[in-house]
Amino acid sequence: MALFSAPTTAQGLTAEQVQDLGRRADTLLPKMVAWRRDIHQHPELSGQEVRTSKLVADHLRALGLEVRTGVGGHGVVGLLKGDLPGKVVALRADMDALPVREITGLPFASGVTARNFGQVSPVMHACGHDGHVAILMGAAEILAGMRSQLRGSVKFIFQPAEEGRSEEPADPNAPFGARAMVADGALQNPKVDAIFGLHITPSLPTGTIAYRSGPALAGADGFRIKVTGRQTHGAQPWAGVDPIVASAQIVTGLRRSSAGSSRSSRSLPCSASVPSMAATGKILFRTASKCSARCAPLTPPCAPTRRSALLPLPNRLPRPAVQKPR
Repeated sequence: MALFSAPTTAQGLTAEQVQDLGRRADTLLPKMVAWRRDIHQHPELSGQEVRTSKLVADHLRALGLEVRTGVGGHGVVGLLKGDLPGKVVALRADMDALPVREITGLPFASGVTARNFGQVSPVMHACGHDGHVAILMGAAEILAGMRSQLRGSVKFIFQPAEEGRSEEPADPNAPFGARAMVADGALQNPKVDAIFGLHITPSLPTGTIAYRSGPALAGADGFRIKVTGRQTHGAQPWAGVDPIVASAQIVTGLRRSSAGSSRSSRSLPCSASVPSMAATGKILFRTASKCSARCAPLTPPCAPTRRSALLPLPNRLPRPAVQKPR
């Protein structure tokens, strides 16, 4: 799908156009670095991307694009119409950060805190979304400067809440992230013919682009396991059921099953393996209100996450076996 007019090579661009794009990118690089560092220093959790979405929307409007805000939450969609007829291509980047403390010591390091499920948490762009936003802002500026050569239109989609949620929703079935944007018409008016996204990775040398046919990045699906024990005195452990031991075996079993499902634990995004992994995010323990430290806890709910390139995720999760304490 060629975006530019003129006799082209098999890849869709002439050598002159490739050189022109390179010159424009080199000129824009300092601005992109500044955007990325600014966004990195001011990260926002999933569903809280107010500052980032405003930065993006203001930039797209300054380029003369048609801009929609509030798409599926704090999502932003910019439409660049070329001067020549053609199809619609979408380019997508995610905007949210993670509840992670930054200890890099960089001059543009994050010192931001925000509420994450009711608890104050440090926030950091630990997954590269600051770079994704800066890259797509740069692509928008470059292509806006080549409007006369553009065949068709380009949609620039800036997605919130890619990492999930940062608070409990009123409706647990309500869509968020990409699904919310799609439901809000991000891919319509005009309808998108093809969409492209990218993800930076430290696994490849700088300046290298990797791609593959089929799945390249895994989806994630969270689930909870509630383990119920039976209390007993610490001096008589045989009279009760210890949910801590049971939880430990669950965690170990999940890890073992994950390690056996991949050909290589260090596979690159473009490798032939299709790994499936399960990781336990947290274990919370609850005891009876009058129980002392000598008593065994009652219920430690586990909150694992499963990542896999095999879809659909929810349908592939085995139904848990329920075993009540004897």
